[in-house]
Amino acid sequence: MAYLHGVETLTIDKGPVPVTVVKSAVIGLVGIAPTGPAQTPTWVKGVNDAAQFGKLVPGFNIPRALDSIFKQGPASVIVVNVFDATAHTSQVTLESHTVTNGKLKLAYAPIGAVTIKESDGTTNATIVKDTDYTLDEYGNFTSLTNNADNGHVFKFSYKKLNAAAVDAAAIIGAHDADTDVYTGCKAWALSKNLFGFNPKILIAPDYSSVNAVAAELIAQADELRAITLLDAPAATSVADAIAGRGIAGTINFNTSSKRAFLLYPYVKAYDPATNTNVDYPYSNFMAGIISNTDETLGYWWSPSNKEIKGIVGAERSITAGASSTSTDANSLNEAGITTIFNTFGTGIRTWGNRNASWPSNTAPDNFLSVIRTADVIHESLENACLQFIDRPINQALIDAIRETGNAFIRTLIGRGALITGSRVEYPADVNTSEEIAAGHLTFDIVMMPPVPGERLTLRSFIDISLLQNLS
Repeated sequence: MAYLHGVETLTIDKGPVPVTVVKSAVIGLVGIAPTGPAQTPTWVKGVNDAAQFGKLVPGFNIPRALDSIFKQGPASVIVVNVFDATAHTSQVTLESHTVTNGKLKLAYAPIGAVTIKESDGTTNATIVKDTDYTLDEYGNFTSLTNNADNGHVFKFSYKKLNAAAVDAAAIIGAHDADTDVYTGCKAWALSKNLFGFNPKILIAPDYSSVNAVAAELIAQADELRAITLLDAPAATSVADAIAGRGIAGTINFNTSSKRAFLLYPYVKAYDPATNTNVDYPYSNFMAGIISNTDETLGYWWSPSNKEIKGIVGAERSITAGASSTSTDANSLNEAGITTIFNTFGTGIRTWGNRNASWPSNTAPDNFLSVIRTADVIHESLENACLQFIDRPINQALIDAIRETGNAFIRTLIGRGALITGSRVEYPADVNTSEEIAAGHLTFDIVMMPPVPGERLTLRSFIDISLLQNLS
């Protein structure tokens, strides 16, 4: 130390530090879109950002999922688009159509450039797009001039989506150690470095019903301390959905992961491409509901019993009743499957609190809201405690860490996210002199998130003594 004949001031950090709560409402979405960035995580913060991934073209799950998510309310979505216009399309050649009432419609939604020839199939049509005609993303051709008048026959060549080429390997992706390139849902691993946070609600609509994809989504959820929403395959019966929880089942529901949230059935929503109501994966909407519930009520609230916005029905009727144990809804919930609830005057509502660890796991963390609350607290405290790493171990450091945790927990108790009595402790019996000498400190997080009030019992008594009140 340099010689000083005088007075100096040293600034020393001590005491507790603020804890920043991690983002719990961020959705991770993987799939295909006709436009937009490919094989890179893209942060979508609203409908304006979502527009870069194109219209709701049939077969492309990303635009449909984003539309469904934002119908539930504001959300943040980290999108990974795996679409490859070369590998995932096939060629349509000289498809013949006749202009009728100034319009015609291609058999498929065109991807990329469209070549139009005259009826002989050899001569290029002289019509100019946006001058003589318009052609939208869905393949709707509209005549603007007499150059494309009624009765005119045109032949179209273009590329269409080859949905069969988008297999499980494309959705799962890979990490190339040599180039350090991530693809598919494995690209979510880049989110923390790119945006400062990871997705916490993982979905792959239309693909999560594939067993290999479901297994990878669960693995990603474990890695990112997230949950994943798994849809049963389309057209699955109630009996097969429940059977899928067992070893004889053939669908993707045979898991006991606390990070898997099983959804059934598909729901119906309007499709602008066909001007009809079509079946959509339930996860499209549930992801938005969980995110919106986090933002408006808190991550410790269950997403169950929330009205689903933007749907007009379900793939199949699910019987439901608030006081019946024999309904479809109750049987599905009993098997650890979240479904829908729809009776007179209720609207179509989400119905189910349990993750896939139920019924084999009866601890409170079989409730989705409980494990998500624990995730938020664990990760938030871990991040806050990074600044204590490598400081000298003394009483001030121990007190600072303990009080940092307890100040955070007191705040959560006040918000209703934790039950009174939750705390951070410094267990003396674990923190022996040998452990401290090795530079190792241990703190206990003792907590209890609120569980959802899943069952209410009304006890009714017929008391004949009340007849004495008759005059």
